[in-house]
Amino acid sequence: MKKLRLGFPKGSLQESTLALFKKAGINIYVNDRSYFPSCDDEELEIIMVRTQEIPKYVEDGVFDIGLAGYDWIVESKAKVEEIAELIYAKSGYRPVRWVLAVSENSKFKTVKDLRNKRIATEAVNIVKSYLRRQKVKAAVEFSWGATEAKVPELVDGIVELTETGSSLRANKLKIIDTVLESTTRLIANAQALKDTWKKRKIENLAILLKGALAAEGMVGLKMNVLADKLPQVIKVLPALKNPTISSLTQKGWVALEVIMEEKIVKRIIPELKRAGAQGIIEYPLNKVIL
Repeated sequence: MKKLRLGFPKGSLQESTLALFKKAGINIYVNDRSYFPSCDDEELEIIMVRTQEIPKYVEDGVFDIGLAGYDWIVESKAKVEEIAELIYAKSGYRPVRWVLAVSENSKFKTVKDLRNKRIATEAVNIVKSYLRRQKVKAAVEFSWGATEAKVPELVDGIVELTETGSSLRANKLKIIDTVLESTTRLIANAQALKDTWKKRKIENLAILLKGALAAEGMVGLKMNVLADKLPQVIKVLPALKNPTISSLTQKGWVALEVIMEEKIVKRIIPELKRAGAQGIIEYPLNKVIL
């Protein structure tokens, strides 16, 4: 049987990626002691490694495809083919940021103030490139971890990854600039894309994963409506939402179905009821293929 070898992120992205694959219809079963999880798609061979390592392994053909942050693609300077941008992170469906932070009591206000100072980060190449663009010379050193604790005793500033900034604030640091914004990317090896079977398999996987993300925060609504009350019901629905309307066997009634954001459903269901909708059903969505 043909196999597509997938580099799967172990660490901070692991749980959110497992959940995304499950919504896409692919169940991955992880053993804490193994880096080779099983999967109900027999055409996938999955190996779990740190997300930082995935771009280079994909470039070298160790993996046919992988999931990695745009930041680590830039940092590793890996030559890979980007198949899809997947906007999700450890704790939310939004980009993450590499930010320049200094002590909250510091007089530093911009990156210019760090000229000839010392900056610690895990993303050395990203920071050096950023400083070149800013025309600022500063010493950049690799940090093995606990980067927030190094300011101000060991370094003058840090560049750290954040989703909300709460950890930096807890460590009495202030953000003075965004260095890079990053999202998760589905990437592929160039040679793998020349294989007809692998290319189709990769395209299929991208469609499913993007569909699962598109469905996030969305639900479907079904309801029955008397035909003469249909205009009032449609007025309640959000603008730009085009419902599917079909006739029922019972004369004078229609069925209406629409997809919308879950956060607004609780507000409009009572209004739909008042406008004449009956038998209202709300149901979750796994995938929305655009």
